[in-house]
Amino acid sequence: MDVDGPVHYVDFGGPADGPLLVCVHGLGASHTTWWALAPLLTARARVLALDLAGFGRTPVGARRADVGSNTRLLAGFLGAVAGGAPALLAGNSMGGMISVLQAAADPGSVAGLVLLSPALPIPRLRPPDATILGIFTGMTLPGVGAAALARRRARYSAAELVEQALLRTTVDPRRVPAEALAAMVALSAERAAPGRDLAGDAAMVAATRSVLGTLTRPGRLAAAVAAVTAPTLLVHGRRDRLVPVAAARRAAARRPDWRVEVLDDCGHLPQLEAADRTAALINGWLDGPGAVAAALAVGFADPAGAPGGIMDGVVSGAKVVGPEG
Repeated sequence: MDVDGPVHYVDFGGPADGPLLVCVHGLGASHTTWWALAPLLTARARVLALDLAGFGRTPVGARRADVGSNTRLLAGFLGAVAGGAPALLAGNSMGGMISVLQAAADPGSVAGLVLLSPALPIPRLRPPDATILGIFTGMTLPGVGAAALARRRARYSAAELVEQALLRTTVDPRRVPAEALAAMVALSAERAAPGRDLAGDAAMVAATRSVLGTLTRPGRLAAAVAAVTAPTLLVHGRRDRLVPVAAARRAAARRPDWRVEVLDDCGHLPQLEAADRTAALINGWLDGPGAVAAALAVGFADPAGAPGGIMDGVVSGAKVVGPEG
C-alpha cells in the first residue's frame, strides 16, 4: 500500500463482514509480534497488522520514524483500508501510544481500542527497570545508538538478537510459540541484509528518542488519554520491565470507564507470552463493553486488489501458508 511511500502489512484473514481490527506493533518490533494472537481473533474479526515506517518491511523512505510521523502513517493506512468506517485498533507498547494519539486526534477513525502494555505516562516514582532504562537512554545519545546497534548485529546472529530481546520483554521466552519465534528470527535476518541495516538503525534511534521524549514530557499524551472517546480495553503484564504496571494503574484511575486487566505472570508482550489469555480477554470485551465498537468497525476496502497482491500469507487456525512459511 502507498501512504506517502510503501507500507507493508499482513492480512491474517477473518470474516469479510466482521469488524476490522488493525494491529500496531511496538518499538523495534513488526507485524510478527502479532503472529500468535491474530489467529485467535480471526473467528470474529478481519485482522490486519502493518509495519510502521522504519520497521519490519516498511522502509522509511522520505518519511520519518518518530511517533508523530508514524501516527500520520497509521491515519493514512486506516483511511485506505477501513472503507470510511471506524476500525478497532490493537496497539502494543509504542503502538499503544500511537493508537491512543490516533483515537484522540480523529475519533471518527477509531471504533475501539485494545491496548497491550501501552507506553502511557509513567508515575515519577515508578520508573522502568534500571537496566532497560539505561539501554534506551544510551540509544538516544548522538552517534552512540546506531553504533551500538551495528556492533550487536555484527556480534550476534539473528536468532540470538531475538532471544536477547525476548529476555528483556517477557517473563519466560519459552512461552513464545515456535511459529512466532521463527517468523521474528526470519525477519531479523532479512533486515540485516546489506543496505537495510543502516536505515533500520537510524529509524530505531529516531523512534526511541521520540518515545522517550513523549514519556518524559507527557502533557500531550496525558491529554490524548483524557480525550479518547472510544471504548477501551487495557491489558498489562504485572512483570513488565519496560513500561511499569503503574502506568496502567494510573490510566485506570484517570479513565475509570476503561476496562483494565493485569496479567500477573506476564511481561511486556501479552500478545506473544500469553496469547490465549489475551485473546480470551479481547473476545470477552468484544462481547461486552466493546460490542458497540465491534458493530461500528464493519467497513473494509482491499487496496491491494487481486488476491495475493500485498499479503504475506493467510492464517487458517494455527497454520500459516504463504511466502513466510
